[in-house]
Amino acid sequence: MRELKHWAANIGVVGAIAAIAALFAAHFLHPRADFPNFSPWMDYAKYTDEGWYGNAAVAYFIRGSWYVPGDFNPAVALPVWPFLEWILFHVTGVSLVAARVFAIAIFGGNLALAYALVRTQAPRWAALLAALVLASNAFLYSFSRLAILEPLMIFFMLLSWLLVLRLPTIERRPFREATLVSVGLLICAMVLTKTTAVFLLPAVLYLLWSVLRTQRNPAAASSGLSPRVSWAASSGIVALSAFVPWLAYYLFFVRPHYLEDYRYLFTANIYTQPSTIGGWLMAFWYSIHGTLWIDRPLAWIALALVALSLFLCRALWRNRLFAASCLACGGYLFFIGYHNNMQPRYYQVVAFPLVILTVLALHALVSQPGPVRIGLATATAAAMAGMIAVNTHETLWFASHPQYTFVDAAQNLTRYIDEHPNRNRLLLSISASNIALITGLPAICDDFGTLDLPDRIRKYQPGWYAAWNELDPGTLEDLHTQFNLEQVASFPAYDDEDRDNLILYKLIPIEQEQPKPQRPRRKRRVPLGAEPGKPAQLRNIAG
Repeated sequence: MRELKHWAANIGVVGAIAAIAALFAAHFLHPRADFPNFSPWMDYAKYTDEGWYGNAAVAYFIRGSWYVPGDFNPAVALPVWPFLEWILFHVTGVSLVAARVFAIAIFGGNLALAYALVRTQAPRWAALLAALVLASNAFLYSFSRLAILEPLMIFFMLLSWLLVLRLPTIERRPFREATLVSVGLLICAMVLTKTTAVFLLPAVLYLLWSVLRTQRNPAAASSGLSPRVSWAASSGIVALSAFVPWLAYYLFFVRPHYLEDYRYLFTANIYTQPSTIGGWLMAFWYSIHGTLWIDRPLAWIALALVALSLFLCRALWRNRLFAASCLACGGYLFFIGYHNNMQPRYYQVVAFPLVILTVLALHALVSQPGPVRIGLATATAAAMAGMIAVNTHETLWFASHPQYTFVDAAQNLTRYIDEHPNRNRLLLSISASNIALITGLPAICDDFGTLDLPDRIRKYQPGWYAAWNELDPGTLEDLHTQFNLEQVASFPAYDDEDRDNLILYKLIPIEQEQPKPQRPRRKRRVPLGAEPGKPAQLRNIAG
């Protein structure tokens, strides 16, 4: 009987691994395809973010310099992702496919890290369940295939958690200090990947405090230091390792050369915030409600398990990883509510700790004796199995029904520009950087930039302008200071009724009003003998 159970368990493990591998492999299918059209998640990242945040790498190969003065240069404050793309494009050339495949590979690393993290606190079945939930999730499938910042920030966060949890097993001091330095560097990398990582720092710091304060720490015992002194020293190493590289980057690179661009990134991302207590409550409610985007059953299961754990599994709250996952979810949901801009892509960051805490809570229920707990665990497991089945079906449907509307629109737009030369090949558009990533067309942004739009177009003299569906009155007014617009083509793309038609305009310089030509005045003929400056009798005066 024992051998039969062992055999069945091995079959289950192999099946779970095969399912995770197959679902992850599905992410690599059709990397040029659109973000799934008519999906439940409307996010403007699919129009702009892949190009914006990799713009420095793209501009370096297309225009010869990573920095475009006066344009939108987010790489000044967020250099990690464009730097990695810069390395990648040295091998592949500027390529949307290369950027997206790289992002999917990072997502694969996140799956492996989620498995490893849960495995430090729970059996293998729980770790495999976490990886399977994440790999099958249709929401994560859709966003992990965009070359945006969140997957890389998640990778650095999960890796820092894993290193912290491994600290008690490291006995030799040089390796322990090296691990602490690595944690600090990962924190710095998180912030330089996406500044909103500061809202995840409480989770990392709590995990660090929870691990370092234990008296059973082998390194502390071998060093002869008290736990309190050891904790302070270790925390200092992490803090310095995180702060010193960031400060050096800011003082020696940003402040002397690019301070205006650095500040602009923050001012450009300010949204209107509530002015009343009720407004703030609604903003935070909507930020919490947004977790339903990840997966409606998962959000409710997680909420129910966390609530039940307060009464049935109180020891769960002493689980470091569970508490850190709760802090990570809470910290990022606070950012979303405070920012008052509920974009679905933000919830990628919430999804990973949400799945981890859900699986840990389920394991806690299974581990506790009693028919009530076993019944709840069985019901939860059945609900999660149904959730995985529904998500797997949706993920595989997206993977097997690709559409290429935006890539086709970008290529056709670029082809039209090349076939109809007009002064300058440079394109001006809100989606210009994405088009540049797809086709290599030189481009600048019409919406964001340190120079006002009239000054920017005067400096760069674009030959073309592309807008979605209709012209913005303010942008049109700025363009009319120097150009007239002639609509020449339109290209259908994507599914949003407000942004489903990319319209191309030819920019025609406004001719300066020239003064009317005057007939040259004929010189007066001065009679011989007349003195200059004195009136004389002219025989012929040209009138």
